[in-house]
Amino acid sequence: MTQLTALPVPAVDEGDLARRLAALSLEQKVRLMTGADFWSLYAEPDAGLRRLVVSDGPAGIRGEFWDERDTSANVPSPTALAATWDPERIEALGLLLAAEARRKGVDVQLAPTVNLHRTPYGGRHFENFSEDPFLTARIGVAYVRGVQAGGVGATVKHFVANDTETDRMSIDAQVDERTLRELYLAPFEAIVREGGVWAVMAAYNQVNGTTATETPLLRDVLQDEWGFDGVTMSDWFATRSTVAAATGGLDLAMPGPAGPWGPALVDAVRSGDVDEARIDDHVLRILRLAARVGALDGIEAVAQAPSFTDAEVAERLRADAAAGFVLVRNVGLLPLPADALTSVAVLGPNAEVGRTLGGGSATVYPPYTVSPLDGIRAALGSRASVTFAEGVRAHHRTSPARDVVTTRADGTPGVDIRYLAADGSVLLTEPRSGGTFNWLIGFPADAADCTAVEVATRVTATSTGTWEVGGSGLGRFRLVLDGAEVLDTELVLPPGADLVEGMMAPPQGVHHVELAAGESVDVVLRHDLTGASTSPDGLELGTMLQLNIEPPHATDDEAIAAAVAQAAAADVAVVVVGTNEEVESEGYDRDTLALPGRQDELVSRVAAANPRTIVVVNAGAPVLMPWADEVAAVLLAWFPGQEFGDALADVLLGVAEPGGRLPTTWPLDETNLPSGTPVDGVVRYDEGLLVGYRNPDRTARYAFGHGLGYTTWEFESVGVPLAPTHDGPGEVEVTVRNTGTRAGREVVQVYASRPGSEVERPVRWLVGFAAAVAEPGQSVTVRVPLPTRSLAHWDVDSHAWTIEPGTFTLEVGRSSADLPLVEELAWTETR
Repeated sequence: MTQLTALPVPAVDEGDLARRLAALSLEQKVRLMTGADFWSLYAEPDAGLRRLVVSDGPAGIRGEFWDERDTSANVPSPTALAATWDPERIEALGLLLAAEARRKGVDVQLAPTVNLHRTPYGGRHFENFSEDPFLTARIGVAYVRGVQAGGVGATVKHFVANDTETDRMSIDAQVDERTLRELYLAPFEAIVREGGVWAVMAAYNQVNGTTATETPLLRDVLQDEWGFDGVTMSDWFATRSTVAAATGGLDLAMPGPAGPWGPALVDAVRSGDVDEARIDDHVLRILRLAARVGALDGIEAVAQAPSFTDAEVAERLRADAAAGFVLVRNVGLLPLPADALTSVAVLGPNAEVGRTLGGGSATVYPPYTVSPLDGIRAALGSRASVTFAEGVRAHHRTSPARDVVTTRADGTPGVDIRYLAADGSVLLTEPRSGGTFNWLIGFPADAADCTAVEVATRVTATSTGTWEVGGSGLGRFRLVLDGAEVLDTELVLPPGADLVEGMMAPPQGVHHVELAAGESVDVVLRHDLTGASTSPDGLELGTMLQLNIEPPHATDDEAIAAAVAQAAAADVAVVVVGTNEEVESEGYDRDTLALPGRQDELVSRVAAANPRTIVVVNAGAPVLMPWADEVAAVLLAWFPGQEFGDALADVLLGVAEPGGRLPTTWPLDETNLPSGTPVDGVVRYDEGLLVGYRNPDRTARYAFGHGLGYTTWEFESVGVPLAPTHDGPGEVEVTVRNTGTRAGREVVQVYASRPGSEVERPVRWLVGFAAAVAEPGQSVTVRVPLPTRSLAHWDVDSHAWTIEPGTFTLEVGRSSADLPLVEELAWTETR
């Protein structure tokens, strides 16, 4: 009853897979169940299996390098993608990601992430689609279909209730059965049944007392109930036992080669603690995935990804970013008339270096990024003067070096990496760019025996004052300036720090040096490799380090005053505020929704100086906006990928309409928000079904689904020409009219409620949506699919989906708080 519509997954020759499996010894089979290294599975010639490569992540395909050596197309982050409310667009983007994967030698992408925005404090909020399971499912299914249409496996993660970063390796998410089914498992089910996903990643946390890599949900629900025939892999280092993990639904422990399986699992099979039939099932799933991606000899991938030129990638990402921008406020200012502008002040800490993606495993290194400042300058050209002021400093850490101030020995921008032998001789020198360097899969072959790494460069000051120069990482660091050692320190993570925190926010050692503008200093940062870097709990991190350089900066008072002066003299002020990697990242949660630093004060003072102030919010999750009613326009840009600045200019100048609608509630304040902070190791999901807009006690500044375009709409009529039945979905027919002066797109949203229900329910919940596109004055009718499952609830007595007989109310409009059309739908047991 009320099953989801299944998408047939590509057929493989099961007999051939069985023959390959039969050719393997127990030791060979068990070896395949643990990764060969950080990003790959072992080759096994006796099965005709080549090395199979996996890669993060949701904002682009990083490949096996975690730095600038192998750049990646940086697509908008998942919350920005969900803000498009456009599955067709996301499916097309998925195909581009498949092409990127094949370009970089990747077989399986470790995305999408479909945990919910249970709380806006979540550190990985930006990496998930929405607070709503239906919207998450629709966008997630499209993402997976697009990726796999290119013959690359998608991996839906993190199964399940992995909605907080604090103590994420050990916390116990306590979720009641109905809430787990209707909210947190629902996107996974849709992506398995409708998306036909080829891989699932089990999470770090416990779920109701059992660690996620051992939970019976993996076999009983994911495999047996939903029919998932792909690979279930662990999150990195999340496999915690030999017997319990192997007898459950976990097929692959990542990364390798170390782990709790290997010889211990061989012994457990031979002693009878683990049935070899379970091992065969795990390995058969790995071979099935390999067949689908073309990693078995004699078998082509089930599909081939197309190729894209650099220009096509840029065009696609620019349009996708604009489609996800959400205009939440506009008092007659946008779009700006480019020909009438003479001066624009572009202000704020995220204006000159915008943030295109979130921190953690989602990080990629794009070939370029377009900042808001650069995008606006390029769009306006010589037609208008564009000035810039930072306004405030919103970060506290010393930033990674940038090529604008560093020069290699040959005079080109960047740094030299020197790999040193034990006697101090140089084994290899590499020219590199930026200031962040990672070696997760080892050093180059010519430097495999190195005992230290040096970063050498010449820093030329662009301004006079106190410069910060130093390094970040784990272990011993020494800093030499113009031949004199100025720093020798051992950097360690504090107890309890997360694995990824050591990668994204490692401890720093910094030296202050006075430099005049144009003055140069030779810098050598040395890191001794006294064993691999490890986290406090002993997990291997590889080798990671940063060269950090921070130029002088004015006091906030001085910087705000300069920004206000520019705003007062300009036709328009564009203030780009937001978060940074110190606030939003994998590995830790936020403790406040306030913008970091004195950004709120900056906005208020600029708005007081110029009533034509536009605020662009460059954040992956909601932030407080106490100044919202003081400014003329507010545009939410999320983390929009490498084309940030060009897409922003398109929207501000009306070349493109801001296409986004909120995929998550934007709170007015911090009251009545669920906590992700564990108490005695437990996070209790006591709010049950009342997450986000479903909670009537939450006060929204901007409601779920809200978003403005550059035209206006009237919702004219609604009907249900096809009612849902047990045999199939129904349809809601909605007519809307474009009452504005330009063509536009509206997202028609349908919500259900059940007045007088005998079952506890939220006031309303999203059941469908569709886009209407119309010219000025034109009426259009859209048909919104209405899945039968959207009316069902999980019955905890029968442990099954059921639909309560009676009358449901369907409300239709442009957001969860603006629903002008109402229609009733009766459900009877005989339907």
